[in-house]
Amino acid sequence: MPDPADSRTTIRDFLVSRRARISPEQAGLPAGSRRRVPGLRREEVAVLAGVSTEWYTRLEKGHISGISEDVLDAVARALHLDDDERSYLFDLAHAARPKSRRNPRRTEAKVEPHLQWLIDSVTMSAAFLRNGRLDVVASNALARALHEPMFSSDTTTANGRANFARYHFLDPASQDFFVDWEAGAAATVALLRAEAGRHPGDRLLRELVGELCTLSTEFRTMWAAHDIRIRHEGVKRLQHPVVGALELTYQPLALPAPSRAVHELTVYTAEPGTIHEERLKILATWSATAIAEAAHRSD
Repeated sequence: MPDPADSRTTIRDFLVSRRARISPEQAGLPAGSRRRVPGLRREEVAVLAGVSTEWYTRLEKGHISGISEDVLDAVARALHLDDDERSYLFDLAHAARPKSRRNPRRTEAKVEPHLQWLIDSVTMSAAFLRNGRLDVVASNALARALHEPMFSSDTTTANGRANFARYHFLDPASQDFFVDWEAGAAATVALLRAEAGRHPGDRLLRELVGELCTLSTEFRTMWAAHDIRIRHEGVKRLQHPVVGALELTYQPLALPAPSRAVHELTVYTAEPGTIHEERLKILATWSATAIAEAAHRSD
């Protein structure tokens, strides 16, 4: 069960950070006299949300349990929260309710054989399954070849489980592999923030965040920004050690799993007719050859 005091700190820091980024002009308010802090004052947010200053001050101190969805919606509108941030605020409120703390703890769900067969059947795209902590829990051969620098990194566990966050922030080589390293790093942190809002009692997630905050200044700074991202899709540019520059599109699909877990299937593809498609085909051939040679040596 999460420490209630820590939960209140998370709520406070999130609301303060969102309030600080909105100017009075953006909120349709007069700028007024010189301000001691950036952004809106608490009383201004209260007026915009239609609640008392005392009530909003209590909310910003982390007392979010029992607040109605209508009031949360009003606060979200006053703070100009986007859809992901609004969902995060609602997740924090849900987690703060006493009945939520009595919910059974999540356990790591095993990947069913039929799901692994599905992933393996994808041959011309890199497909992998990850959990909310950004562990790769299943992958096809091309995904392993595509992310070979991560799978061979010292940040991968002894049982071969790679983690995008650990690789991004604890292996300096990731800055050569990920062309848009900083944007990817920010997205990685924002995904972990969203997961922490959904599952604040996840012990392994808390340990991961604690490890990264201790070992990486970049992670610690980005974590403190309280940026949220629930869905991650778009274009990924990689500098692969075998085939060189790759520009791929990626699309996630959430897959509910047993034990209250959710896995996300992500597929990387190249635009047909491009040099990137050709290089992805070369990588697929290289991967198949490497697997065949490894099998031959083991005979």
